[in-house]
Amino acid sequence: MKLVYTHPNPVVVAQARSAVELAGIECILRNEYAGGAIGELAPIDTWPELWVVSDSDTVKATQLLEQQHAQTRLDEWRCGRCGAMSPTTFELCWQCAAERASP
Repeated sequence: MKLVYTHPNPVVVAQARSAVELAGIECILRNEYAGGAIGELAPIDTWPELWVVSDSDTVKATQLLEQQHAQTRLDEWRCGRCGAMSPTTFELCWQCAAERASP
């Protein structure tokens, strides 16, 4: 087993887990409930961790997560209908629900 992802926010790790599982990679979550041990352990030692079961899936899982992370760092987009700015992860305008135009 290999560690492929860790983050202080359990929701972010759960999203990563879902993406990896959807790609057909078997994985497990560790330290899911370790947050209560902060004070006894260093905070970073309590972060939730995503591990792939098969070492041969490590590269595929890591690339998938890096690709996902790169997509969330893209700039916001401006709605062609109302002019509002929406996060890159939105396919519809948050204000008027217009579809995002193709680049």
